[in-house]
Amino acid sequence: MKTLFSILLISLFFMSSGCGQTQPNQEQTQTSKKFPLYKPNSEWKKILSPTTYEVMVNKGTEPAFNNPYNSLYQKGIYVSAATGEPLFSSDDKYDSGTGWPSFTKPINPQAVIVIKENSNEVIEAKTGLHLGHVFNDGPVDKGGKRYCMNSAALKFIKK
Repeated sequence: MKTLFSILLISLFFMSSGCGQTQPNQEQTQTSKKFPLYKPNSEWKKILSPTTYEVMVNKGTEPAFNNPYNSLYQKGIYVSAATGEPLFSSDDKYDSGTGWPSFTKPINPQAVIVIKENSNEVIEAKTGLHLGHVFNDGPVDKGGKRYCMNSAALKFIKK
């Protein structure tokens, strides 16, 4: 009877510790399937500048009117600061008066995801990283959207 009890106890120990060890891998695998360029926060911390990390990973917001792309109106495209993926075009950029770079639409609608449950947060589709927010107060003649982005989440490539 003691032997049977010991075997049962050991079996329970291995079953519970095995579940605990596989849980983080399952979560990472699910996130990787959803976001093909997913990286753990520790990896982004090595790659991104401190400001970009704060904005994209910690979902921060840079100061209004005190960012590099708010008043930039050169021709080119804005790509993700994390991946270089094209996100917005200068052709769709306008002065919203809010202090952040604003666009009427992304270059490719599949490049970004809008999370409605989180104040219309805009994230990069391939990484899940924070870019900014979208509002319904943009130019009516261009669809009525205002994609209000953080400069720190973008890099500008001049044409």
